Amino acid sequence: MAARPLLAAGALNQACVCMPLRGRCVTVSRVVTDRRLPFLQSFVMARRGALAGVGLLACCLCWCVVVQPALATCAGGGGRRYDAMFVFGDSLADTGNICVNKSAAATLLLTFAQPPYGMTYFGHPTCRCSDGRLVVDFLAEELGLPLLPPSKRSGGDFRRGANMAIVGATALDFDFLKSIGLGYPIWNNGAMNVQLQWFRRLLPSICGAPQSCRAHLSKSLFVFGSLGGNDYNAMLFFGFTVDQAKNYTPKIVDAIATGLRTAIVQKLVAMGAAEIVVPGVMPVGCFPVYLAILPSSNKADYDELGCLRPLNALSVYHNALLQSRIAGLQARYIRSSPPARIMYADYYTLVAQMLHTPARFGFRSGITACCGAGGGEYNYEFDARCGMKGAAACPVPSSHVCWDGAHTTEAANRLIAGGWLRGPYCHPPILH
Repeated sequence: MAARPLLAAGALNQACVCMPLRGRCVTVSRVVTDRRLPFLQSFVMARRGALAGVGLLACCLCWCVVVQPALATCAGGGGRRYDAMFVFGDSLADTGNICVNKSAAATLLLTFAQPPYGMTYFGHPTCRCSDGRLVVDFLAEELGLPLLPPSKRSGGDFRRGANMAIVGATALDFDFLKSIGLGYPIWNNGAMNVQLQWFRRLLPSICGAPQSCRAHLSKSLFVFGSLGGNDYNAMLFFGFTVDQAKNYTPKIVDAIATGLRTAIVQKLVAMGAAEIVVPGVMPVGCFPVYLAILPSSNKADYDELGCLRPLNALSVYHNALLQSRIAGLQARYIRSSPPARIMYADYYTLVAQMLHTPARFGFRSGITACCGAGGGEYNYEFDARCGMKGAAACPVPSSHVCWDGAHTTEAANRLIAGGWLRGPYCHPPILH
């Protein structure tokens, strides 16, 4: 039986209206001690990997690789079939790696391991940074696959997919971040290259001999992103201005493109893989955690909704560079044998539209968080954020786009997945 479509036919077949971003990137905030450092200290990770405290911001961006059987209900008539789904990234895609092998005491320090996280679908926290399912969960369901197990879970069956994503993951390696003064040990050992190593170690248990891997991976969809968000978070919350962070965008995008080309395209296409999705980053200037921690005294820095233009301009710049690099890879590998189909998945446009015009998508609230302590302009307070004492979820999470101040609700994630599967927010759509 065909799965229920994520979206009604034509629900997202509307013209993409990019959020207006005027003006130049300016300093949003240079304050570190009163706003940023306490925030960072809440999700510090010791170098040995023992959790010293994890807060919300590390839980921000993701990188995925998907291998799955697509249902024949796709737009355009012809169904694509995939046999497994492999995901890389950060908190937008982590389905539990951050909680694997942690002691009960350490897990208690993870706000997203506490109620009301997971309330909508699972009925309990699963270490997902949402009230329910993530975008990658909806992709798996729509394509007829089980929800992906965390790759760090021992004894798992990963033949139909595995999730390497982990909260706090960065595109750049820790050594580079340390070299530019960002050595504060907030990152777990889950940067992009580390996750690729995890995947390579799993391959023998997934498909065995090279010829078997070729047959298995030839029916694969790889979603490679979103990456880069936590790199910017580290910079901005450690006192970098938006302009200073922007100077590193080419290096961040180059790291993503290099990882995509050398670890995914060149090696896995040679093994049979041919379907790759690369998402961009979200309009972070519209999310409560950034609005609360990085306020601007310049009214011109805010758009008509109250989003921070400089932060959103940084996201736009990142996405533009990423799309340019993807276009080069598309032109090169469409002629490979087998040809590789590389798709750009647009987080920014759809999420910006949902935040700016929530009613158009069935929401009542855009930038206000569903889960919080009820304080402040955005229902976000650092000392009473979602998962902490005093915080609670709104009665109907599906009425909100934003869940906890930094992540989207299950309802929003469903729309994002639908926009990637059928369009128009993936170029070309996954199911075309």
